[in-house]
Amino acid sequence: MPASSTLTFLGTATSVGVPVIGCDCPVCTSDNPRNNRTRSSIVLHTPEHITLVDFGPDLRQQALREKLTHVDSVLITHQHLDHIMGFDDLRAFCWHRENALPFYGGPDTLAALTHMFPWAFADKVYKNYVRPEAHPVTGPFTLADLRITPLPVIHGNVETNGFRFDLPSGHSVAYMSDVKTIPDETRALMINLDVLIIDALRPTPHPNHMSNGEAEEAANQIGAKQTLFTHLTHSLDIDDFNKSLPNNISVAYDGMKLQFPPGQATTIIS
Repeated sequence: MPASSTLTFLGTATSVGVPVIGCDCPVCTSDNPRNNRTRSSIVLHTPEHITLVDFGPDLRQQALREKLTHVDSVLITHQHLDHIMGFDDLRAFCWHRENALPFYGGPDTLAALTHMFPWAFADKVYKNYVRPEAHPVTGPFTLADLRITPLPVIHGNVETNGFRFDLPSGHSVAYMSDVKTIPDETRALMINLDVLIIDALRPTPHPNHMSNGEAEEAANQIGAKQTLFTHLTHSLDIDDFNKSLPNNISVAYDGMKLQFPPGQATTIIS
């Protein structure tokens, strides 16, 4: 029987993080550590592969906190800075590799990275630097024991993907940290989900992100067994927000770990 897989939330914040610089609101000054949020990212461990999704400016402290010393591949949802500005910290995952580190993202996203970090995509890159190997994503693909399906979504004017992960344990997870609208053709790829992880920025509407109400409506339509909200602003206290949600929806926090044991329901282990 396959071994368990684990998903860890490295960060759950919107672009400015929480606490916000210069803010003394109740959430920014809260003594609840789960109200401290770094920029949104996850890492997924299966028995055969470790996949990092996005690498924001807090990657170094996130990796140190979670004792993350190795990744096999990197997925990129889109090229907004809060999802890619930990690029140089990826060096730590390249030092002990003989081969380049595989990068998977939409064609426009990889083109933007190549433009922003041309030295890393050059023909000759020294071993101690980031050595990406670009793999444009245009459809489902497999990494070792992990099946990945891109989930195109509307998020401003940049190409943005969520991802569906079909795990060796038999579970399925969809991750879309930045989304305003889910096209019908994408929604059709999200049936029979065990876990939906979705953008729920703040209570009030935003032009490029789902509000709390929009995220709850989307969760009800998709019908995953469990939904977790991420990419949150400092307007949301985790305890108060959780009290307002139905039993099958809750708020993710930095360091939260989901375990997927074969033949069993998803469990939160920390």
